[in-house]
Amino acid sequence: MTRNHGKKCVFCDMVAGKAPAHRIHEGRHSLAILDIFPFARGHSLVISKRHVVWWHDLSEKETEDLFRTARVVANKIQKAFKPDFVCMYARGKRIPHVHIFLIPTYSGDLLDRFFNALEKIQEAPGELVRMRDRAELAKTARLIAKS
Repeated sequence: MTRNHGKKCVFCDMVAGKAPAHRIHEGRHSLAILDIFPFARGHSLVISKRHVVWWHDLSEKETEDLFRTARVVANKIQKAFKPDFVCMYARGKRIPHVHIFLIPTYSGDLLDRFFNALEKIQEAPGELVRMRDRAELAKTARLIAKS
């Protein structure tokens, strides 16, 4: 396996062809594979070819290619499985190598129920409600913009 800071990286090995992967699509800087622990049939991962932990640390060209590949694969998933939508999120905590999850999602399935629960939390009173205030949103936008 490829080493990174003394740790093995299974995604680097997949990119190098040293570990098995069900390849779906390949870009210049990214590779799309099936997730071996799927939430749904067709659940895919788009990984960067270069070992980088967080997607926002990729170069501009790598970022463009990563998201272009994600769009291509999401359209392929949509065509193959006809889900209500293809959920996309990036986490990377368990395997510290840039990867985007693409998961076909249907009404009532695990992810749909999860996001419905999150929406209820967003609508909850208290601190989250205060964050929706126009002045608070403007303050937050300014804080992020100047960072």
